Amino acid sequence: MKNVKKIAAAIVLFVAFTGFVNAQSKVAHIDVTQLLSAMPEMKAAEAELKKLSETYNADIESSMTELRNKYTQYENEATSKSKEENEKRAAELQGVQKNIGEAQQAAQRELQKKQQELFSPISDKAKAAIEKVAAAQGFDYVIDAQQGSGLIVAKGKDLLIDVKKELGI
Repeated sequence: MKNVKKIAAAIVLFVAFTGFVNAQSKVAHIDVTQLLSAMPEMKAAEAELKKLSETYNADIESSMTELRNKYTQYENEATSKSKEENEKRAAELQGVQKNIGEAQQAAQRELQKKQQELFSPISDKAKAAIEKVAAAQGFDYVIDAQQGSGLIVAKGKDLLIDVKKELGI
């Protein structure tokens, strides 16, 4: 009878320990920034954004050059013009300068909008691949391992290689 109690107690302890081990969550990590930078879609999106940015910058620089030329011309002709005409020209230059500032702000908004438009599907694709790999390998949590994201120790499974395989990169 004593042996049965010992065996029963051992079985209860074994089942309790097994339940405790299974109750623990499995955690993995991945550097999402590194994953995104390795994706060909991201490289194409960054190139498109750079090209668009260069176009906006060229337009704004052209307007700035035009403004500087007008300013120089008006400054050189100021002595031969009336006070009213000089004031009118100064107001014109201020208007052009204001328009350039507004164009810069509009360009910045358009670049941000385009960035969101281009990066969102890429980010969604990466997230779906991370979720698929994590589920296939039985991980409950995946933490971003990027520097400064709060991850202090990264001894767990790194999913970067497996997610890259999933994405075909």
